Amino acid sequence: MSTKPDRIIIVGGGLAGLFCALQLQPLPVTVIAAAPVGQGASSAWAQAGIAAAVSSDDTVENHVRDTLMAGDGIVDEDIIRMMASSASARVHDLLQLGVPFDRDLAGRLQVSREAAHSHNRIVRVRGDMAGRAIMQALVAKVRQTPSVTLIENACAYQLLADANTVNGLIIRHADGRDQILPARHVVIATGGIGHLYQVTTNPAEASGSGIGMAAQAGALLADMEFVQFHPTALDVKADPAPLATEALRGHGAHLVNKAGERFMLRHDPAAEMAPRDVVARGIYEEVMSGRGAYLDCTRAIGKNFAQEFPTVYAYCQAAGIDPAYDLIPVVPAAHYFMGGILTDMDGRTTVNGLWACGEAASTGAHGANRLASNSLLEAVVFAARVADAIRQLPQGTSVSQPDIMLCKVRSRPDYTAAMQQLRSVMSRSFGVIRRQDQMLQGLQQIRQLARHNDNPVFANCLATAEVLAVSALARKESRGGHYRSDYPESSVIWQHRSMMTLEDARHTYNFLAETA
Repeated sequence: MSTKPDRIIIVGGGLAGLFCALQLQPLPVTVIAAAPVGQGASSAWAQAGIAAAVSSDDTVENHVRDTLMAGDGIVDEDIIRMMASSASARVHDLLQLGVPFDRDLAGRLQVSREAAHSHNRIVRVRGDMAGRAIMQALVAKVRQTPSVTLIENACAYQLLADANTVNGLIIRHADGRDQILPARHVVIATGGIGHLYQVTTNPAEASGSGIGMAAQAGALLADMEFVQFHPTALDVKADPAPLATEALRGHGAHLVNKAGERFMLRHDPAAEMAPRDVVARGIYEEVMSGRGAYLDCTRAIGKNFAQEFPTVYAYCQAAGIDPAYDLIPVVPAAHYFMGGILTDMDGRTTVNGLWACGEAASTGAHGANRLASNSLLEAVVFAARVADAIRQLPQGTSVSQPDIMLCKVRSRPDYTAAMQQLRSVMSRSFGVIRRQDQMLQGLQQIRQLARHNDNPVFANCLATAEVLAVSALARKESRGGHYRSDYPESSVIWQHRSMMTLEDARHTYNFLAETA
């Protein structure tokens, strides 16, 4: 019996993974989800919506131009033009799947604006419930689709590859069993890295493990230094931190400090509607100075808050805040990762048979700083392109599925304490503002954690953190989501994407250690 059947495995139960699985039907697909499918997915928490030029006064070119500006000089223009051009079709795909996007009285899609967008183009669901509504529709459809097999509460931790070609992967079930799944195609759709930071809007599953798994298989990673910190997470000591959507500022809410000063006017003429990295640094400065940062929605939204933004309202109520009358304390939080596994326009990685889409991939669409609501768009556009590319490949002769190898393995050491140490290191050394001495110290601590680790899942998280750290040290400028106080200006020398393998990062670490 063949040990390499025409099995397609998708690792990740979020928007990108589920949309890809549906686009691949009727080809049989196995989806591996670390939590019950749809849960533990950052997509479900996305509040604003999908960026798409669907209104009569907007164009694809406007969308492209706004993305190029937000991406701070290193967006792949061919990629974003393709993505923006595909937006309307993908939104209509989601409509057909049952996503109840908001419409106006004439039945047209209703759109709103977010920071750094020149036009209203955010397609929403009930103001701030787009992610949840999209995921509910996809989960329902996937569970009804016979070509999709779901393996839930299982963590993929090692790719099997030979001669730079994927043969399958190993997953671990919650009861400690390891399962070896042969495959011809593996799609990584595991999301981002937010949970590597102490304050994040991301669920625990967004720990960079899928990216690190690809890195350990030799895949080339890209733009790993670029982490977007959402300016306005609720500062209520929750983990993950609840998100106060950018749409609040789009509706006229102001940022103020304890003295009531609109401090963002000191940083950018666009004030609250400046690019996210600018707003995040402005808020970070106020918080670190002790002046505090608050979102004032009392006049712009006021008594309509509960109806217009029910998700944020519920978060506030849980923290004892009434946003119709009270200021909302906010803090920057690790939110979105522009880096990841390097892919081409169809989601191919540098390892044969390995594909990536969604936040785990680095397509070049975001450059140094993601334009708001381009993330859900990227997920569905590239998930569809991965599916189309796989479908066009020769599928070979259909074979029976081989016996799946299951074995009881020794207990994997708990890495909860080590993960907390890593999150502290990442926040201190590779957070909103970075500096060489702090980053060098942080990289040494990451390597020390790696030397004492024997958990394969945590090893993937550490691999992701290591490449991010080295990439941040290597880029001696500030651009987009990467800000260095010792190199506060951008440089034309660095106006390009960065690419690095895990092996490259370790060679660079050795050099840095020798010359430090």
